[in-house]
Amino acid sequence: MSSPALSIRNLVRIYETEGERLQVLRGADLDLYPGELVGLVGPSGSGKSSLLHAAALLEKPTAGEVIIEGVNGLSLPDKMRTAIRRRQVGFVYQFHHLLPELDALENVALPRRIAGAGVKEAREAARARLESLGLGGRLDHRPGQLSGGEQQRVAIARALVNDPRIVLADEPTGNLDPATSDQVFDALSAACRDAGAAALVATHNLALAKRMDRVVTLVDGLVEAYAPKTA
Repeated sequence: MSSPALSIRNLVRIYETEGERLQVLRGADLDLYPGELVGLVGPSGSGKSSLLHAAALLEKPTAGEVIIEGVNGLSLPDKMRTAIRRRQVGFVYQFHHLLPELDALENVALPRRIAGAGVKEAREAARARLESLGLGGRLDHRPGQLSGGEQQRVAIARALVNDPRIVLADEPTGNLDPATSDQVFDALSAACRDAGAAALVATHNLALAKRMDRVVTLVDGLVEAYAPKTA
């Protein structure tokens, strides 16, 4: 088996507000391998978003390691951590967070530009991603001119435009109706598989989760293999 694209080790996350202490992660471990699609399930408040944000190097947990490219990203200075995140990690949110004043092509090209690409290269990469997701005819449309499913496919294209090795998605279909949810999941799955990226997808939709290569669940702050309830 190939080496993990992402290794999470002993991840702990404690929130403290106004004298209250809430521990949502208690030593979570997870390996994510290139080319696989993994579902992450668990009840609301179980720590799925906390795990994903730490894995994406978007926030620092209380303790633990997030190993990307053989390096614990959490131990790096902010600048180096940001560089790894931009180069190696794509993140898809439940709400698309597209910039309303930019059209689809500009929204998707932006991360490529931030990573250092020239305007022409960034636009070409963005166009290719959008066309692969069936949005070739919507390149000049702003988010307000797109349907919810189209907006989320633009967000997927944006997450993949820098060719990340790791794709993390936090309830990417949670804001969509069932039919659109299936379409967006199919688009995300196909895009990740075509790119050979390792993907971890948090979802409340068990039917979608079971279509992935494997499913893990957060139980009492730990990652476990998923087992459906029996009667």
